[in-house]
Amino acid sequence: MSKRDFTPPPSRARIWWEIAIVLALGLGESAIYSIVQLAYRLTDSTPLADQTATLNPSRSDREIFDLIYQILSISFSIVPVLLVCFLLWQASRPHLGRLGLDGTRIERDTGRGVLLVLAIGIPGIALYVVGRMLGLFVAVDPAGLDMHWWTVPILLLSAARASIMEEFVVLGYLFARLKQLGWGIWPIIIATSVLRASYHLYQGPGAFIGNLAMGLLFGWLFARTGRLLPFLVAHFLIDATVFIGYPWAAATFPALFGLPG
Repeated sequence: MSKRDFTPPPSRARIWWEIAIVLALGLGESAIYSIVQLAYRLTDSTPLADQTATLNPSRSDREIFDLIYQILSISFSIVPVLLVCFLLWQASRPHLGRLGLDGTRIERDTGRGVLLVLAIGIPGIALYVVGRMLGLFVAVDPAGLDMHWWTVPILLLSAARASIMEEFVVLGYLFARLKQLGWGIWPIIIATSVLRASYHLYQGPGAFIGNLAMGLLFGWLFARTGRLLPFLVAHFLIDATVFIGYPWAAATFPALFGLPG
């Protein structure tokens, strides 16, 4: 290899700028907005427990344009993931091997994702119920869309978007880059967990606690296995269950969702 072909490793400053740009395109922006929104909620005259956060709101009163806006929103929000894949892409196969996405052990990774749902989903529901009683959560409306033929597919795509965007960036990308900067495993786990918790603050302080715990578990397991697929599966199944199951849960337990009985 000639000197002209040699590419020096990126400087620490360049890596930090790269991280800042990736976060500013998605989750970092969401974290800042969530912090501001929590401050707004806490200083509002309406008690936190009487406020509502809608996760998948309607974007137009005209059905066809609502569908178009939903598709555009989901599509453009995946751009940071494409950037992360571009940055972590390796010339040799497996191209995303640093994420454990090598096309092997798919069944085992999927099964581990399902087990994670059981480990996280039930305690998460319990935390939400207790948090609502203590006024630590706003009433969360996961499915603010009117019922159309495309509502369920859009909600499933929204669950997939949340899973892909969060896990690729928080677990895959940040773990790789912070390791490159010389960070230890536990500082990485804690920092990424705080980020994960921060962009859920719009749901109230309880959401910060719950997502911090989820981030610590996900981070610890990812550090041990180095495989991203189980967390993509778990996150998708949790969100899909919440988004699709909300109408039934809201009708059965209206008080938990801030709805009249």
